[in-house]
Amino acid sequence: MADPSQASRVRRDFYEILGVARTATQEEIQRAYRKLARRWHPDVNKDPEADDRFKELSEAYDVLSDPKTRARYDAFGHDFRQVPEGVDPAAWARARSAQAQGGDGAGRVWVDTGGASEGIEFDFEDLISQFAGFRRAQAQARAGPRPGADQEAILDLTLEDAYRGGQRVLTLPGPGGPRTLTVTVPAGVVDGQRLRLAGQGAPGVGGGAAGDLYLVIRLIPHSRYRLQGRDIVVTLPVAPWEAALGATVPLETLAGDLRVKIPEGTSSGTRLRLQGKGLPNPRGTPGDLYAEVRIMVPKHLGKEARQLFERLASTTDFDPRRPS
Repeated sequence: MADPSQASRVRRDFYEILGVARTATQEEIQRAYRKLARRWHPDVNKDPEADDRFKELSEAYDVLSDPKTRARYDAFGHDFRQVPEGVDPAAWARARSAQAQGGDGAGRVWVDTGGASEGIEFDFEDLISQFAGFRRAQAQARAGPRPGADQEAILDLTLEDAYRGGQRVLTLPGPGGPRTLTVTVPAGVVDGQRLRLAGQGAPGVGGGAAGDLYLVIRLIPHSRYRLQGRDIVVTLPVAPWEAALGATVPLETLAGDLRVKIPEGTSSGTRLRLQGKGLPNPRGTPGDLYAEVRIMVPKHLGKEARQLFERLASTTDFDPRRPS
């Protein structure tokens, strides 16, 4: 018996899951998904429900981001994967309504068979399997073996995942129910990159080969690092005396803990380049890491520290507002 909570989750309206109106544009749907994905991604949200919420978001986005599947979802709701091509949406809705009200499920559905539309008497419970099987057999007889269609899905990654690579477990919706794949992500993938999984797309027809599955990488914005191509930018806080006198300070990076040399007389905004410490590149030169200096001033000064700053102020003619 199916888990009632799982059934309830599957029946949730996809527009409701993404928090958008049914009239939302593709751009609005994409923005809504990205905002919620950043919130519910299991790698950044440790809430026990985060994994289920993220899978729910991904399924909703996969359907609504494709105009063709969105149109079928709008017409048939969650039945859209099972309803045969050519079924009249209004007739399908009437049949569903009759079944929900306790009817025996018998009725008539108008189906476009390629010529004039014709009415088909049916038992609602048997319609999908019988009619879909007939149409598949008819198509196979006409066309012979045909390869399956290529498919596309979004794979959200943190910057840490993209830097290190490794295996990821991905759950995808499908006509026969969700399926789980283990995907090997190479180190150094970038936003928008496509990973091809041969033979993991739609099944072929009449013995034809399955299509391919393309995973489109989407990097989740990071709270600390900024990505510019393969270069990574990170803020490096330094004390006023470190910036003035020069120092060697620690810096935590995706490449590990490093020591960065601060040249004497460094100002805020200066970028210090650490060659090759950016995002790896499996096919070429890795990116660089740029440590962007930010001079931090203490909020509270002790008596002696204040006297030292006052002495500095009285003995120097430095004016930061004067052009150098």
